[in-house]
Amino acid sequence: MNEVNGKPSFAGLLPTCRTAFAWVGLFLASVSLGAKSHPNIVFILADDLGYGDVGCYNPESKIPTPNLDRLAKEGMLFTDAHSPSTVCTPTRYSVLTGRMAFRLNYRGVFTGVGGPCLITPERLTLPGMLRKKGFETAMFGKWHVGLTAFDKKGKPINRNGLDAVRLIDYSRPIEGGPVDRGFDHFFGTASCPTTDWLYAYMEGDRIPVPPTRIVDRGPLPKHPYSRDNRPGMIAPDFDLEEVDQVFLKKSLEFLKRHKKEKPDKPFFLFHSMQAVHLPSFPSEKFKGKTDSGPHGDFIHEMDQVVGELTKALEKHGFADDTLLIFSSDNGPEVPTIINMRKTHKHDGSRPWRGVKRDNWEGGHRVPMLVRWPGKVKAGSVSDQTVCLTDVMATCAEIVGAELPDDAAEDSFDLLPVFLGKAEKPVREFTLHQTISLALAIRQGDWKYLDHKGSGGSNYNRDGEWGLKQYALPEKAPDAPGQLYNLKDDPGETNNLFFKEPAIRKALKTKLEELKKSGRSAPSR
Repeated sequence: MNEVNGKPSFAGLLPTCRTAFAWVGLFLASVSLGAKSHPNIVFILADDLGYGDVGCYNPESKIPTPNLDRLAKEGMLFTDAHSPSTVCTPTRYSVLTGRMAFRLNYRGVFTGVGGPCLITPERLTLPGMLRKKGFETAMFGKWHVGLTAFDKKGKPINRNGLDAVRLIDYSRPIEGGPVDRGFDHFFGTASCPTTDWLYAYMEGDRIPVPPTRIVDRGPLPKHPYSRDNRPGMIAPDFDLEEVDQVFLKKSLEFLKRHKKEKPDKPFFLFHSMQAVHLPSFPSEKFKGKTDSGPHGDFIHEMDQVVGELTKALEKHGFADDTLLIFSSDNGPEVPTIINMRKTHKHDGSRPWRGVKRDNWEGGHRVPMLVRWPGKVKAGSVSDQTVCLTDVMATCAEIVGAELPDDAAEDSFDLLPVFLGKAEKPVREFTLHQTISLALAIRQGDWKYLDHKGSGGSNYNRDGEWGLKQYALPEKAPDAPGQLYNLKDDPGETNNLFFKEPAIRKALKTKLEELKKSGRSAPSR
């Protein structure tokens, strides 16, 4: 410090101060521009993939899944993971919000341009939360959470079905899609890509190549797994047999572009597959690649897509700093279960009772694999009961995001599990829901279903393609609900509703409490 006229002077320090402020400015700028301080996050969601469809979960599987098996060896395999619902739309809502969809009181799933979006504009989403923390966010694949297309008069359509698709004015932007709910980039489809009335790709908030005609199903493959095409409108560039390869190409292009343009900015990539939802249309290059027919080929293609994505992460130098989560949106579909069991001795639900739509374990217990080099122990196995709603709270903990009480109400932090530091169950209670909003609650080994029957699929349907052949005798036929001890009875065959009234009443009371409170996760 200098003196001027006997008084202290800071003049000589000004250059130093300016330099310091310049460095601070550069630091703040780097933070605002997204300088990398968090791991990348990749979430891959298969569609209708069962617990027993994956080799590392089912030693009797007839379908090769080498890439998923490799993920299990390089990361953590969860034996007790659950989709938030037993069907598509509510599961996706719950993954993106950390909130169980039954709280919306919405039944069923969207088709075509059904909507509006189930995620309200003010609700914090997983990609929105990560974007606030400096992430580049991208989604490629199936949206299926609802959106709003407009007709030529500017009126919202918000209806399922062919007539609704015919009303769309493709010159207008579509509202309530991924780019309005936290994603910077989106390319995919409004609903189920090869099933739901609108066979066209959406990019951002537009459909650049509109459909021009009714789909011609004549030239398409014909087999027991190909009967799920609604006679909707199809765009000239939409090949029903190559959808997953198109989605893969978009995700690979994103990773390549990100490496070139923003290598120091963390990214969140949500790859939302068509595979292995019916119809089972494997890409041309995967036809006949397994001994398990078209659906086996489709599962094999799904596995190869995972392999290509992991290979790209390695190629671009992202792998060592990326949390990769793989799972499925619910259990396997009815026709695939029936035909694969009969024709190929392959059971996509093994070892559980139930299929897609059911509240029995086969409807919502799903494969879940997590790889995070240096953080998640390779080859580890977790028997923690977890739900895909937990992805949001876990990511929040990883990136240091504070979740308000009106967000992620059913999401629990799994980071201690990932790091091998969980000394007790992360979840005391886990909720389950079906397409009909039938509910169940799980605590430890005990599971209470607040309804009769499956809560979803029809087990009274007879004949070769009906589920009656798999119906089990009901040991408590007069019971209005079901109670099972999954440790003693993993197949859910012995209903203890009347034999364990205290446990049943306690779980029923807790279920009602968690419904009324609007949350199952602790207040934050």
